[in-house]
Amino acid sequence: MATLKGVDDAFLGVGDKPGLDIWCVMGSNIVPIAKSFHGKFYTGNCYIILNTAELKSGTRRHNVHYWVGEEAKQEDCFMASDKAVELDAALGSQAVQYRETQGEESDEFLSYFRPCIIPIQGSFSSHWSRSGDECDRTTMFRCEGEHVPRVREVPFSRSSLDHSAAFIVDTPSKIFLFSGCNSSIQTRAKALDVIKHLRENRHCGRCEIGTIEDGKLVGDSDAGEFWNLFGGYAPIPRDVPGTVNGESMTTSPKKLFWINKRNLVPMEANLLDREMLNSDRSYILDCGTEIFLWIGITTLVSERKTSITALEDYVHCQGRSSIGRTVIVTEGHEIADFKLHFQHWPKNVVQKLYEAGREKVAAIFKHQGYDVAEIPEDKSPQLISSNGCLKVWLVDRGCATLLCTEEQEQLYNGDSYIIQYSYAEDGKDYHLFFAWSGQNSIQEDRVATVSLVSSMADSVKGHAVVGQMFEGREPELFFLVFKSLVIFKGGRSAAAAYMNSVLQNSNRTEWYQKDGTALFRVQGLRHDCIQAIQVNLATNSLNSSHCYILQDGASLFTWLGSLSSPGDHALLDRMMNKLWPLKQSLLVREGSEPDHFWKTLGGRSEYSKEKLVKGWPADPHMYTCTFEQCLFKAKEVFSFTQDDLATEETLIVDCSEEIYVWVGLHSGVTSKEHALDIGKMFLQAGIGQDGRRSIDTTVYAVAEGEEPAFFTTFFDWDSSKQAEATLGNSFERKLAMLKGLSPKLEESSPDTRISLRKSPSRRPAAAGRPSEPAATPEQQPSARKIAFGSAGRLARERSPSASGLLSPSSASSSPKSRVNSSPSTPAVARRLFSSSSMHAAAEAAAAASHVASPTAKGSRRR
Repeated sequence: MATLKGVDDAFLGVGDKPGLDIWCVMGSNIVPIAKSFHGKFYTGNCYIILNTAELKSGTRRHNVHYWVGEEAKQEDCFMASDKAVELDAALGSQAVQYRETQGEESDEFLSYFRPCIIPIQGSFSSHWSRSGDECDRTTMFRCEGEHVPRVREVPFSRSSLDHSAAFIVDTPSKIFLFSGCNSSIQTRAKALDVIKHLRENRHCGRCEIGTIEDGKLVGDSDAGEFWNLFGGYAPIPRDVPGTVNGESMTTSPKKLFWINKRNLVPMEANLLDREMLNSDRSYILDCGTEIFLWIGITTLVSERKTSITALEDYVHCQGRSSIGRTVIVTEGHEIADFKLHFQHWPKNVVQKLYEAGREKVAAIFKHQGYDVAEIPEDKSPQLISSNGCLKVWLVDRGCATLLCTEEQEQLYNGDSYIIQYSYAEDGKDYHLFFAWSGQNSIQEDRVATVSLVSSMADSVKGHAVVGQMFEGREPELFFLVFKSLVIFKGGRSAAAAYMNSVLQNSNRTEWYQKDGTALFRVQGLRHDCIQAIQVNLATNSLNSSHCYILQDGASLFTWLGSLSSPGDHALLDRMMNKLWPLKQSLLVREGSEPDHFWKTLGGRSEYSKEKLVKGWPADPHMYTCTFEQCLFKAKEVFSFTQDDLATEETLIVDCSEEIYVWVGLHSGVTSKEHALDIGKMFLQAGIGQDGRRSIDTTVYAVAEGEEPAFFTTFFDWDSSKQAEATLGNSFERKLAMLKGLSPKLEESSPDTRISLRKSPSRRPAAAGRPSEPAATPEQQPSARKIAFGSAGRLARERSPSASGLLSPSSASSSPKSRVNSSPSTPAVARRLFSSSSMHAAAEAAAAASHVASPTAKGSRRR
């Protein structure tokens, strides 16, 4: 391999395989670290870390981090930053670089080293031959963090203890966990992961574990042994409220500098704009909690090193070497967090639909005239069983009416519907509910549909999942539950019938009439799953990639796009036989249309003639969702696994085209309707996807213990971890596994555990609002406030009262009640998803009276 100018030979050829590569800075050289030593960082050294991840598109994403120990030399720090630039250059200048300081590492960096990193005193060279003598001495660690534990060694002294964190005391014979009374359940659970790591690596898996709870003077053996280590029990002083760094820094104004030979030149501007950044320069953007270095694409490697040296000087001069995070991005590869600080950031014009990847076929973006055979056929994955049972209800004025079999595969875009698909999988019964709303449906019916579907899901036996979606934004899963589906313009509901009469009086014929004029786009995921969707009667509705049916009274045209495939033509024939089995159509190929065809569409005009190719699926991201003083906040969970699904939390798995709201058994979410509202707030806040996603993106609500296969596919799922899913909180579950015991049940009896999921009784509630479980006074939220937990870095402020999505009645427990809840004290039992009222008891009975009757067919309007 040829040597790249200005790049260390040690970096050539790296980044070809997913995983970690780590180097330690040793003077003017870098030494590769063996896999067995990954995660061991010495405080006197600097390290360079490359994380390579293979995306679903087949491309690789590279993140470069350089870690600076608190005792590292200044020259080693500059060497690490220079080598990070060289590594980026070896990777094609496409990586994002992060500066990590000991004790202030980013969550993303810590997520590479599960369960934790514990910095070691000294330097890598002096401890090269060090043996595992850590188990021969007593050490004490402070542990914080709810998804990635932040562990640091503290002096073995009573004065090191406080009420806000968890503390681990590792002795030669026993490991003790001291839980501060203000620490959260998740922090204590993560501390147990650290204890498990210490027991396996320092004690060969043979060591007792003791747990002590702050403030509980229980005379058990663990507490007695623990306090004897410190010479006897003595109370810990109360925590002194300190100044919150983030609070003062978030109010700091943004500062933009361009770098002129290590000198920083301020750029005055009220608002930042992308046009301010030139490709032949480098810039520093100081946002208080974050500092970004932006490097122009045409800068040389030597100039980039100078820019990073200027960044290091700026960080040290500001006295912020250990505060906040520092990110280096190259033009064209900016992360979303950087773009959000600029008023106008242009969208990428060229979309790479297919990219070369290992074991994947590269395809070319197609225009008219290219060989269509070069494009591979899209094959839909088997997301769900095809042998289920389908039911469809029409929602009209707050009531649900079951459609007969022949009508349940005909939806109208002026209506809202509830679709239930019941199927068996892995010996379990699943029920998938969709709340589907057409583009012309009214808001009243949309709201009622969500409330009704939540109630229906609560009433079924088995595992229920609810999804809310809108016409034009449906995921593949929606179409897969139908063998065939036709979506007409118009509606059966009273509101749709009224709108139809208004349009007819105004001589507008946009809604479907049996003997009228209409245009249908025909599509399908596979041979047994086809759809015909009525589109606007206009030439610009055509696309060369599709086939269409044009109806003009008694005349029918079938139009074949020049880029459509033989499989598309077969689907067109099947749909024609379904809609008009006794009629013959005139086959029209693109480019040979008769005048009557164009006249029916209102005349010739331009339409899309580019090949529509299905892109690679998006890589999922996970976020925690919390509320603080009525503000919705989210924080990303990096390198997530099944173990990150903490029972106390509400988490969102973001797949770009759809999001999943996962609700833990012990979270504050009280209904599926409430969970869907949280998903909508996530979309409204513009978190992820550069904030350019539609608010009508599909949202699913998934309960802990009821995860379907199309959700578990995002994880390396272990079903055995769900065996005790309803027993105990996350701390109790992990402690039981460590000690080989059964976790405590929240409130004693098996009957209580069942009531956590559903209650057979329902309380009357206001229309459209879920009923709430009883709560003790300490669990009651403060007036007009909703709070779940701590804030996140990617927080976007959103007031629930302003959005109308979340009412105070559906608030969760306050953070203090959650934080202060003791792991050994059973929490008040809550239902995971309490029964929601449809509107009121009378309306619920009315909805039930409309269910499934063939005689009801005549009462529906078109």
